Amino acid sequence: METTTLFLFTAFFLFYGLVPIFGGDGIGLVGADEPRYAQIAREMLARHDFITPILYGKPWLEKPALYYWRAMFSFREFGVHDWSARLPSASFAFVLVTLIFLHMRRFRPGGQLDAALLTTSCAGILSFARGASTDMQLAAPFCIGMLGWYAWYETDSKFWLFDLYFFVGAATLAKGPVAPFLAIVIIAAFAALRKEWSILRRSVWWPGIALYFAMVLPWFIAVQKRNPNFLRVFFLEHNIERFATNRFEHEQHFWYYIPVIILSLMPWAVIAIAAMSDAVRESIAEWRARRAKLHYMGHSRAGDAFPEFLVLWALIPIVFFTFSESKLPGYILPSVPPITILCGDYLNRMRTRGLRPWLLVLHGVVVGLLTMLVLLLPRLIQHSDRLPPGNALFAAGTTGFAATIFILITTARFGLKRLRIATMVPVVILVLFLYGIGPFFGFGEVKSTKGTVQLIDLTYSARPLAHMLQQIVPPEGTVAVYQVRRDVEYGLSFYRNKKTINYDVDGIPPEQHILVVRASYVDGLRQKLEGRRYEPLFVYPAQNLVIYAVAGK
Repeated sequence: METTTLFLFTAFFLFYGLVPIFGGDGIGLVGADEPRYAQIAREMLARHDFITPILYGKPWLEKPALYYWRAMFSFREFGVHDWSARLPSASFAFVLVTLIFLHMRRFRPGGQLDAALLTTSCAGILSFARGASTDMQLAAPFCIGMLGWYAWYETDSKFWLFDLYFFVGAATLAKGPVAPFLAIVIIAAFAALRKEWSILRRSVWWPGIALYFAMVLPWFIAVQKRNPNFLRVFFLEHNIERFATNRFEHEQHFWYYIPVIILSLMPWAVIAIAAMSDAVRESIAEWRARRAKLHYMGHSRAGDAFPEFLVLWALIPIVFFTFSESKLPGYILPSVPPITILCGDYLNRMRTRGLRPWLLVLHGVVVGLLTMLVLLLPRLIQHSDRLPPGNALFAAGTTGFAATIFILITTARFGLKRLRIATMVPVVILVLFLYGIGPFFGFGEVKSTKGTVQLIDLTYSARPLAHMLQQIVPPEGTVAVYQVRRDVEYGLSFYRNKKTINYDVDGIPPEQHILVVRASYVDGLRQKLEGRRYEPLFVYPAQNLVIYAVAGK
């Protein structure tokens, strides 16, 4: 029964609205990274080149090749689509959730289903599992490897060390040296905290090291041999300089990752904070007991180092990237699974002790507010400059209040063991709302069976605009952009499978072409296109763009 529940909910959360057999092809590629990475995989597949990442015919050496390989395989099997570009992340997330379940069932029986379902339904995993990016390619194998290492710590079986070296090797092929670095720091901190320095020596397993380098070195050597500037571009610019400088313009406040991790854990943030606090208190108590050479009797479970390990695993990536000058939400994705695992273990223990009533009420209120916000999302997208009207606020607020009451009544009637399902029912409805049943009852103005996903598509993806341009531009025709967001430029390039010319970078093409320009920069075209005839074709208000036909010289 547990495995069936796990499979159904995990498949729903990760694949509904993403793949055709689960409700359509979802949202078009958004941001600059998704269409860019997908295009690289497409070009590598077309060239039958598994070594050098290629973008518009030129080497693109920012990231290792794991995502590109997996997307190439997906494209070859299913064709080039938005969903097939995202399948590598969704499938890795599915494997991660499954192995969390199996690990907990083996080493912490009782909390396995909570830990797995909390992981798959939290916002951080849900969002990055549906992204064509390298973040899940790092986080999933890295987390599987860390679970393997702790299994070795408890059992002393070399089989689990194989798990560590293999999956950290895969994570290295996803994003580079940050994977082994974080693994070493977490294990070293754990050894230092427990004063068990011998585990560092015993973790050095030569067959595992040979496996790691056999996985990692062939591609790094091959790509360096073909591209002599690879080491400089990848290691110096996109690892060291990305961490130490703001060269790539991702500077954020020092406290940036505090709200990021809280939002990533929604709708379980309240439970997560309680679980982390409990684990920290328990870890401190055990550390003091060891220091005083006393036997700590506050916890009778075998392997009571698990909370300490999970706390260190969760905190170290957050602390490390807090000191980085370049900050993005995906950097701390490896910190989410250890916290959700702690939540599953915490809820299992609280079934006998009881959860504090105020904590349960606060959790219900947070879920209700999240429900209200998601239901208002269509209005917020369409009218970001003003508050939604009263009827929409009332309808969303009533639904959110109902979600809160449902959680409280269900747990009061059936106990804490039903908190999981009571929380996921509203989350399931919200996913259906976003990807399926759409705006209704006054929540939004767009009446469509595709729902809010259509609004997000129109507002944040280049896919609808690319489909419009297909009607007026032949495949070999030229499309250019001026002063638009990077996601528009890269998105149009992916959907047309042809590089979009950027006026500011590539210059103005001499031939006849279509120009996409941000509405606020239209007046600058008179000087930019002096001596050229151009006329407006249509306006794309969802992204504040104007499309022009520009005559050749």
